[in-house]
Amino acid sequence: MNITIGQKVPDFTLPASTGEEIRLSQYLGKKVLLYFYPKNMTPACTQEACDFRDAHDTLAASGAVVLGISSDNLASHGKFITKHQLPFPLLSDEEHKVSELFGVWQQKKLYGKEFMGIVRSTFLIDEEGILRAEWRKVRVKGHVETALEQIVK
Repeated sequence: MNITIGQKVPDFTLPASTGEEIRLSQYLGKKVLLYFYPKNMTPACTQEACDFRDAHDTLAASGAVVLGISSDNLASHGKFITKHQLPFPLLSDEEHKVSELFGVWQQKKLYGKEFMGIVRSTFLIDEEGILRAEWRKVRVKGHVETALEQIVK
């Protein structure tokens, strides 16, 4: 069952690139832009991460934090953050429990092969932990700007 707009998002904890466990509930009182992406170092995922990086100051000024989630391990996250100077934590969902909670762990097809993976998606959670907006099957170009418009409303 997917979380729907207007619902309280269940609390979860995942290991983070910062070396700590991050709980969603530690961000109560702030807006959270939770973005799920398929894989570190791939072209579209790199572009999306860099777009969030470039908008980071504006997002922070709007009271929002950015958290990226993929099924990559923490070592991979560390390299990705260092290479692209990402100012926000990346969370490792290797068992895809949180990805399944949000309904973004799905059957995908690439070059004729079918496999399970994360469908690029972003979720805006408000200060009380309520899901306020979602963008599923995201196209990277212009996405961060669209999300930013929703946050500064």
